[in-house]
Amino acid sequence: MRMTMKVRKKIAGVEGVKSLRTTRTQNALFIALVLCFTTAAAAREREPNSSYAERRAKLAAQVDGPVILFGYTGQEDASPAYVFAQEDYFYYLTGHNEEGAAVLIVPNPPAGQAYDGPREVLYLPARNLQAERWNGVRIGPDDPNITRRTGFAAVKNFAALKDDLAALGKIYPAFHTLLPPARRAAGYPHRQNWLDWLKQAVSGAEFKDATATIATLRQIKSPSEMRLLTKAIEASMDAHLEAMSMMRPGLWEYEVAAKMEYVHKSAGCEGEGYAPIVGAAFNSTVLHYSMPVNQIKDGDIIVLDVGAKCDGYVADITRTLPANGKFTPRQREIYEIVLGAQDAVFAAMKPGMTMGGQGENSLGRIATDYINSHGKDRNGDPLGKYFIHGLGHHIGLYVHDPGPPRPLEPGMVLTVEPGIYIPEENLGVRIEDIVLITETGYRLLTARLPRTVEDVEKEMARARREEAKPAAAN
Repeated sequence: MRMTMKVRKKIAGVEGVKSLRTTRTQNALFIALVLCFTTAAAAREREPNSSYAERRAKLAAQVDGPVILFGYTGQEDASPAYVFAQEDYFYYLTGHNEEGAAVLIVPNPPAGQAYDGPREVLYLPARNLQAERWNGVRIGPDDPNITRRTGFAAVKNFAALKDDLAALGKIYPAFHTLLPPARRAAGYPHRQNWLDWLKQAVSGAEFKDATATIATLRQIKSPSEMRLLTKAIEASMDAHLEAMSMMRPGLWEYEVAAKMEYVHKSAGCEGEGYAPIVGAAFNSTVLHYSMPVNQIKDGDIIVLDVGAKCDGYVADITRTLPANGKFTPRQREIYEIVLGAQDAVFAAMKPGMTMGGQGENSLGRIATDYINSHGKDRNGDPLGKYFIHGLGHHIGLYVHDPGPPRPLEPGMVLTVEPGIYIPEENLGVRIEDIVLITETGYRLLTARLPRTVEDVEKEMARARREEAKPAAAN
């Protein structure tokens, strides 16, 4: 939905007031106008409110004290290129994608205690109309229909949170939140900052880590999550098909990456789930090569690990292409070993199997055994030592979606990505597809994207024929 020129002129008239002190009348006009477009401004598609509520109910049933999670503040990155994206765990439980919010989930009180307050509360910062003129419309705790829009029966001003927690601290001895990891990762200390705040707000309370409990819930995808994931997967496959179509010696790696990003944006996605990896020749052996600056040469092999992020959900797909449309004999040999390892995994994939480990149910062991028993390096040694990463991972709101290692269950969505990387031969091959675990096996969600040598070469040849038609006609 787009604003009409008439509405834009009205808003411009309000914004043109020189005084920083906005009158009540002007404020009322501004609020009335921008509220009409709040839904349109929130471009990200959400799941139904009922999906988030169901997750909160499941979480409440597994904890012995209130759960308090904080969204990002919008101050986590000082870069002028920063685009706000919500903290994953918080978004999973709320579907709220604006700055400065918190969520409180209150389970049944301990025996002998009484609690008659709301069981779920979304805390939002108060509206700042001056800031909204610069940064866009936000929702606030006092907005009309705020409970219907958010799916929370109770929505409060963030300023009320500290008093609410203090009151709960008299009933519950322990609270659950996202605790900082034991080995703190580099980057903005979001969890540590809020833990310090909580310790001051509820002095003497015990704080337990809710990370694993929520991460376990995240491993099983709901039907509404699958709809959003499918959008990301479809856009990503279109981008890979476009890369197969355009691939030529003489292109630069960044040209291919840029075209794939364009396909994602054209499909309505907000961008990529991770920095695109387009690596030719030696760069094909660098797993997280994210500076695509080299020119692609005839005879090169190119690894393209590129996935879209659509409505918060991330795809992760890799294909390996020959620059000139034809694999060399050695490239083909290594490619077919990787493909064979992936096919061996697919043949065994079902509930109860595990991705890692060395047991008889390990899909990772099946892939490694296949690679070690097929082909050799220049020294005649098995190729298993060139398979240097895990077999795959969960995907969802994050490219490596969290969750404890456990046997596969129906509803899990994972990548399967065996690879062989031989730096001394400038030869890296990775084939990465996405599967949904079903009751009896799996469903390949990336099935329409060419995987075999023949199908990849056929698709690249088809694109070249289509490109040659207009030239031949002239």
